[in-house]
Amino acid sequence: MKKIILYPNTERDIGMEMARLVCEMLEKRGKRIAFCPMFEDGDAECAPPAGYEMLKMEDELPHAEMIITFGGDGTILRAARASVDTDVPILGINLGGKGFMAELEAGDLELIDAVAEGNYKIESRMMLDVEVLRDGNAVFRDFALNDVVIRGDSKVIDLMIFGDGQIITHFSGDGAVIATPTGSTAYSMSAGGPIVEEAAHNIIVTPICAHALQAKSFVLVSDRHVTVEAGYRKHNPAYISVDGSHHQQIPSGDIISIRKSERYTRLVRLSNRSFYQKVSEKLGERS
Repeated sequence: MKKIILYPNTERDIGMEMARLVCEMLEKRGKRIAFCPMFEDGDAECAPPAGYEMLKMEDELPHAEMIITFGGDGTILRAARASVDTDVPILGINLGGKGFMAELEAGDLELIDAVAEGNYKIESRMMLDVEVLRDGNAVFRDFALNDVVIRGDSKVIDLMIFGDGQIITHFSGDGAVIATPTGSTAYSMSAGGPIVEEAAHNIIVTPICAHALQAKSFVLVSDRHVTVEAGYRKHNPAYISVDGSHHQQIPSGDIISIRKSERYTRLVRLSNRSFYQKVSEKLGERS
């Protein structure tokens, strides 16, 4: 019998109280549980419920039917990175800020019964493969569920962005966000980019604080090969960040290559809230 992995961010789920409650609900329905907490640096470790021990996510994934995260979107991103090469779906319970990727809020726990009964849908989310090429050779590889951010170190940088070798935009500014539809409601939106339905297949290119009137966001088809080149800069280097991590310096002459990935992140859907309702709720709008 497969297990449900509970993945509480102990900085958000203090004392793993929410995870303990969900554990009790699922146990009553005959589900097996694995506790795989996410500890941030400096977090005080806390004990799981009696009869359980702390386990490692990578050890439990081969025996898992689902991951339930307790935290914000960052916690879901961490779980997605850990499980990307498996078919294990993720259910997010939001204990953070906006939590666009999370399916449930803390007050929605009555819907957990549907998990035990198998009454849920799974939504596949597009991802991006990222490479940094130096003299034609890949010196950095990663993948993104949300976005790839190229930006300077508090100074303006010069960027040229191409789609299948054709120039899309060329500008000076703070940088650019290359996002999936899932990431369109994150940094890309804050930088002025469009909100794209999360189940769509597109690549969104959004300049950050561009010093050019013509520098606008572009929504590309998903099979477009996007490349980014940063102009020469002696005292203002560029950096790449993938899903908010791995800040890597990009020397002049390097090419950032971004394509639609063959990987997908699988997210559990339980509620009947539409994408538009979720955006309205998260952004504080009222009808």
